[in-house]
Amino acid sequence: MPGLIAWCMYDWANSAFPTVIITFVFAAYYTQAIAATPEIGTGHWGLAMSLSGIAIAVFSPILGAIADQGGRRKPWIFFFSAICVLSGMLLWFVEPEPHWVIAALVIVAVANIAFEIGTVFYNAMLPEVARPNMIGRVSGWAWGAGYAGGLACLAVALVFLVQPEVPAFGLDKQAAEHVRATGPLVALWFAIFALPMFLFTPDRASRGLPVSVAVRDGLSTLKRSLRALPRQGQVLRFLIARMLYTDGLNTLFAFGGIYAAGTFGMSFEEILIFGIVLNVTAGLGAVALAWVDDWIGPKRTIVLSVGVLLVLGAAILLVESILWFYILGAAIGAFIGPAQSASRSLMARLAPTEVRTEMFGLYALSGKVTAFFGPAMVGAVTVTTDSQRWGMATILLLYAAGLYLLLPLREPPPPVE
Repeated sequence: MPGLIAWCMYDWANSAFPTVIITFVFAAYYTQAIAATPEIGTGHWGLAMSLSGIAIAVFSPILGAIADQGGRRKPWIFFFSAICVLSGMLLWFVEPEPHWVIAALVIVAVANIAFEIGTVFYNAMLPEVARPNMIGRVSGWAWGAGYAGGLACLAVALVFLVQPEVPAFGLDKQAAEHVRATGPLVALWFAIFALPMFLFTPDRASRGLPVSVAVRDGLSTLKRSLRALPRQGQVLRFLIARMLYTDGLNTLFAFGGIYAAGTFGMSFEEILIFGIVLNVTAGLGAVALAWVDDWIGPKRTIVLSVGVLLVLGAAILLVESILWFYILGAAIGAFIGPAQSASRSLMARLAPTEVRTEMFGLYALSGKVTAFFGPAMVGAVTVTTDSQRWGMATILLLYAAGLYLLLPLREPPPPVE
């Protein structure tokens, strides 16, 4: 049990990075204070995230296959976590000056790659820390802990650094030290709360292979797996289905604030509150519906969640009231978390034990390979129809396509004690 709790704490620890750095604070700091204009900054930021996504998609399956040959996962998690922590520390030096543009983007892109690849090895540990009949619950608990940890770190950043007239430690607002300090805050948060996982969560035994042999055998295994993937119908079907509905989820997060501002005229503060509400309900949903995953199975949980998202997504595009936008947005959040956590537990059940990390590498690939598609559809349809509502409606098509592919999938029989 201590090892399981410690494993869940890693989600609490590392989620501070995407919440504070990628989504809410540092991204806004880059576009508003470092880049020449907010529009140019948005383009730069999007390009950096896209390039880091390509690197994640390429290297995740390769490193996962190598790790499967070597046996242990925690050294890999430690290595990539350390890169993410160091990158967070380096963000302190990024001053609000144009000559920091390249350095800021490189640091954030490297940190994002390290964060995502480290998560591949972390996810692959799920079937080993949880009993077979509790994989869904543990995945949901950890996912909920992740949302809570990210928001807790964000709250600390806002209350003590970003919002006060006089920030903690006498930081100089003129030099943006109060915002730059969020990088080291995230780094320390990540390092401190990830420590229990390294101390208490058991790892697989090392196979004792030399690094060169592990690399050679891992690449050979990956090549065979990719060739065999078309014959592994259930895994392939799930990866493609997840690629589609996850693209919809990611696009929703990317454009939700833009839609709120453009269609409802919401201020930055209102959008920030809406983002927090969305994250809170997503975390609560992941925890509350975690038992449903083990009860009815992860596939049915995903179908239920994405199906409800399809209905609620259509409804939120029809409302004119900000109040109803908040209400429906909160409800949407409650089913985003279960869709994400059940996807992880379904992959854990589908993946063969001997290539589990490699399969989670492909799982990461499926979440990145078409990351451009959803935003491109939203942008193109919005421009063509001159309507944000019609542009956002394309997200519903991604949900529907993912559901269509997922419905015939045959998941493994439920585990027994």
